[in-house]
Order: sequence, then C-alpha cells, then structure tokens
Amino acid sequence: MSGTEIELEKDKAKFGLLAVIASNVAIVAVAVVGVWRLKGDTSVIVGILTAAFTAVSSMTTAYLGIKAVSNTARSMTLAGGPVQQPPSPAPSAPAAPAGTDAVPTPATPAPTS
Repeated sequence: MSGTEIELEKDKAKFGLLAVIASNVAIVAVAVVGVWRLKGDTSVIVGILTAAFTAVSSMTTAYLGIKAVSNTARSMTLAGGPVQQPPSPAPSAPAAPAGTDAVPTPATPAPTS
C-alpha cells in the first residue's frame, strides 16, 4: 500500500468517526430539548430517552461493524485472500447396481429357539 492510500484510509476513518460523533451529539441535543420542553411528563420522557438511546447505539454499532468488515476485507486482500483447504476426498463406497433402490433392505432376523 502506498503512502497516499494510507493517508486516504486515515482520512476516511477520521471523517467517518467525526460523522458518527456529530450525529450522536445531534440526537442527544434533540432528546435533551425534548425532555426539557415536556416539563415532567414521565411517560413521554421515557419514550424520548429510549428512542435517543436506541438511535445512538444503532448508529455507533453500525459504524463500528462496517469499519471492522472493511478492515478485515482490506487485510485479506493485502494478504492474498483467504487460505482455502483442498476438498477432502469422499469415502469410497460401492456404487449401487443400476435399477435397484438406494434404500437398503433390512436384514432377516435370526431364528429364535
């Protein structure tokens, strides 16, 4: 990876994180203003805070998940891809004769005395 590509990746990471932080701050600001304007209606306040927490956690989790997948894909590309194992040979079984069912017939029980 050349120096300019590394700088580009650093800039992408910085601005992506900045976008997530800015959106989280905006969500928190709207939630605080909403709680402040309601002046004690607890059921609605709980709903606002729950929605704000869900939005912040979803935004942050999505960013971190996408960043992790992106980093993994880039490292696999630089390393030459995933190591694949050759397929294991199938166990050799006798082929069924043509025209017979694939279901085996049950064995006959031994005579009891």
